[in-house]
Amino acid sequence: MADVWNCYHLDLVEVESQILSNIGSDVPLIKEIATFVFQGRGKRIRPLLLLLSARLFGRQGHEVYALASFIEYIHTATLLHDDVVDDADFRRGKEAVHRLWGDHSSILVGDYLYATAVRAIVDFRIHELNAVIADSVQRMTEGEIMQNSINGHRGMLSQAEYIQMVECKTGALIAAACQMGAILADADVSGQEALFQFGLSVGTAYQIVDDTLDYVGQGERLGKTLGNDMRQGKVTLPLLHLLHHVDETRRADIQALLEQLRLGQGDIGNIVALMNEYGSVQHSMMIARQYIDKAKSILGSFGESPAKQALYVAANYMLDRDH
Repeated sequence: MADVWNCYHLDLVEVESQILSNIGSDVPLIKEIATFVFQGRGKRIRPLLLLLSARLFGRQGHEVYALASFIEYIHTATLLHDDVVDDADFRRGKEAVHRLWGDHSSILVGDYLYATAVRAIVDFRIHELNAVIADSVQRMTEGEIMQNSINGHRGMLSQAEYIQMVECKTGALIAAACQMGAILADADVSGQEALFQFGLSVGTAYQIVDDTLDYVGQGERLGKTLGNDMRQGKVTLPLLHLLHHVDETRRADIQALLEQLRLGQGDIGNIVALMNEYGSVQHSMMIARQYIDKAKSILGSFGESPAKQALYVAANYMLDRDH
């Protein structure tokens, strides 16, 4: 993946410039918070996938960079909102915005980024872009609401229901980024749909791996406390797999631990040990691998090109990353 980052470094520098220059507000607090967040320099996976999707059909340049920056605005807005809902302490290795400026400011700046992105995308005057981003934002909101509504019913959630939630919560925006790159490059409908399905598969795998890293990753590299999803009562695939495979006594014990207001590191360690015993982490990674295999098979319909190879490498990265 390092080769892909290096190959498209100059493109991503242009995207970064667009991210910082398009904030477009004279309100000091908006600029202060937005600059703080964007200087955190996330992985920029969504902008990269949009760039590569456009490049797959021969399109590059200023409009692609601008559109990629607006996709990152929408992603960042969701992070600002999520951190308030989750009462998170850290984001990308730095103190969360709502810890520094308060919940209201965090939510409102998130709203501003949403509005700025949507308005700017409308200015492209391409109806298909508007439809894709509107559908994506709606599905992302549905995914978050699904997660909040089912957190108290972990044992009752099926794997299929979890996948549906993940496709909405994370897959939708990554799918939109890929499809919008294809739309901007004037790809035909079948090409646009192929890139949407590629992005949906990659995005679903990305979230499954992210959920799994919460139990096996390196906290410092992740930029968050390990086991944090469990502390927040979040539904994740490794936990679901465990709850569906232990006996009733152990399930009741785990449920009792999860209902505690404060879950100790020892408690988390015991649950992770059970996950290893029952193969819950391995199962989750297997499901993620199936989605990546599907994504790579979709690329098979395109001719060989550097952009196709980069997309292939990016798909593999979703499985291999450690943060």
